Amino acid sequence: MIYLDNNATTSAYPEVVEAMLPFFTEKFGNPSSLYELAQQQKDAIESSRQKVAEILGVQPKEIVFTSGGTEAVNTAIIGSALAQQEKGKYIITSKIEHKAVLETCKFLQKYLGYEITYLSVDSSGVIDLDELKNSIRSDTVLVSIMYANNETGVIQPIQEIGKIVKQANVPFHSDVVQAIGKIPVNLSELGVDYASISGHKFHGPRGIGILYRRKGAPFTPLIRGGAHENKMRAGTENTPGIVGIATALEIASREINNKMPEIEKLRDRLQQRILDEIPEVIVNGGTAPRVPNTLNIAIKYVEGEAMLFLLDNEGILASSGSACTSGSLEPSYVLLAMGLDHATAHGSLRFSLGKDNTQQQIDKVVDVLAPIVQKLRNMSPFCPDELKK
Repeated sequence: MIYLDNNATTSAYPEVVEAMLPFFTEKFGNPSSLYELAQQQKDAIESSRQKVAEILGVQPKEIVFTSGGTEAVNTAIIGSALAQQEKGKYIITSKIEHKAVLETCKFLQKYLGYEITYLSVDSSGVIDLDELKNSIRSDTVLVSIMYANNETGVIQPIQEIGKIVKQANVPFHSDVVQAIGKIPVNLSELGVDYASISGHKFHGPRGIGILYRRKGAPFTPLIRGGAHENKMRAGTENTPGIVGIATALEIASREINNKMPEIEKLRDRLQQRILDEIPEVIVNGGTAPRVPNTLNIAIKYVEGEAMLFLLDNEGILASSGSACTSGSLEPSYVLLAMGLDHATAHGSLRFSLGKDNTQQQIDKVVDVLAPIVQKLRNMSPFCPDELKK
């Protein structure tokens, strides 16, 4: 198996699994209880919170553990919006955000009467800072722009966005799920008020995420009940998951400067060989800064789903976009926002590399993909004759 879908999920580091195991068995107490067994859990949670805060450059009390990136996104957006209803009901985001952001904004629009502006992007997938400036109004309660796109890997100018938003005195949320573990992330330096993180994107466990909420940022809890997580997220803490995500973040941040340059070289090799050996290919977001592991291409005159099926038959696992929308027959809304036509967008593939990929694997992918593309083009009534054998 050649696994090239690490933006969808990753395998857990062995050290992560090892660190989690005791909290399923001998250290199983409820962290809210008072006896020693429970305090072992409480100590592990607070130690993990301290570790996460140090790595991300923030304060421990600004870290809230959630059930994943989606809950963190929902909590940040809805919690911020509800806390500022007296100021207004206007939110700014972009057309290329993850579904967790877009669907949360649609919820606020449909059921609570919020007005949403969706910023456009250029052909490289980057938002227009002037459009952002011109969209901010006195009743703006939140700006939510992702750091790195899950489909293309394109990095947004988050620090510049943060400065613009701060000057307007508007809270700023960023989905940093696809940036963690791939590029250095210091939340204090980014200028965000809220950030969402998901553990299974950087070799941590599933079912655990992190919400960063800057001290003093407008907020009302989304999940209510007990006084867990400094009264910001009720519910008995997932201690094994918390220990696991902290361990994974520690390993990923330690290895980022050594491992990611190697992965980027493999990504660039994959990109160059595809461009050299397969005609009529577009690298989506190729002219913009990208996270080192992600390559999104559109291959003209073929269907992405057909390529994925044939690649899977050869033991090569990739995707045609976000795992959260892979069941849809519609082309990627991210690629459409970047200006691709429907037919070209349907021929998209996303390769997201990880720590276990090798040059031998990358070369095999191209060796397999090129004849697949040729086979599908030969069958297509829409492919020009000069591209057919």
